[in-house]
Amino acid sequence: MGVDAVPYCGPLIAPESLIYAWNGDPWLLLMLACGGVAVLWHRSRTAMSAGQDRALLLAGIGLVVAFVSPLCAATVALFSARVLHHVVLVSVVAPALAVALPWRALPAAVAMGLTSVALILWHVPAVYDAAWTSVTAYWAMQGALLLPAWLFWSAVLHTDQRAEGLFAHALGIGGLAAVMGFIGAVLTFAPTGLYPQHLVGAEAFGMTLLSDQQLAGLIMWVPGFLPLAGIAFWMVRRGWKQGFTA
Repeated sequence: MGVDAVPYCGPLIAPESLIYAWNGDPWLLLMLACGGVAVLWHRSRTAMSAGQDRALLLAGIGLVVAFVSPLCAATVALFSARVLHHVVLVSVVAPALAVALPWRALPAAVAMGLTSVALILWHVPAVYDAAWTSVTAYWAMQGALLLPAWLFWSAVLHTDQRAEGLFAHALGIGGLAAVMGFIGAVLTFAPTGLYPQHLVGAEAFGMTLLSDQQLAGLIMWVPGFLPLAGIAFWMVRRGWKQGFTA
């Protein structure tokens, strides 16, 4: 197990230095810059609403927070930061991308299933260790999480916006929330720490391995659930109004 390996986001940073630990990986910054240029080119050729512009900005901020800001370094120390990182991708970046740049290659149910599988795999200790010790595995898992989530939210937000479809999409969001809740329950109630990679980091932040893992479970439950609940409620409300006006 790669407890002593240096993961993608770098070596363990002392708590007092964490605020200065921005990720300056030139390849990452180049890819983000290229993505930004591609988006601006697309925007110049396609009429986009003010809401789509705001969604693009939110997605860009979310990606910077996830991979460039000190949150990236914090994921090396704390497993709870890693879970927050996943929540940012699935519950903030992916729906924002879906609003601005919808990608409807798969049915919502299939995309939700793929997203759920990726979420579960990320939290399997052996898979987590592989992503910890290999930069290739790390980015493969990030892609396996973000891309299906983008597909899922694209299908949910842009296909079959009739009342019946909206109710079905709300149920799909509820299914994804249930998967996240299941993972949160496992993390919260597991009797032992499952990710020894964070033992030293948790202690540096005044936590035990188990308490850090329990905090991760609570993050998966509460901050992870709230955006999903908000979007699902909006869909049910919209479908309810359509039902009355039909």
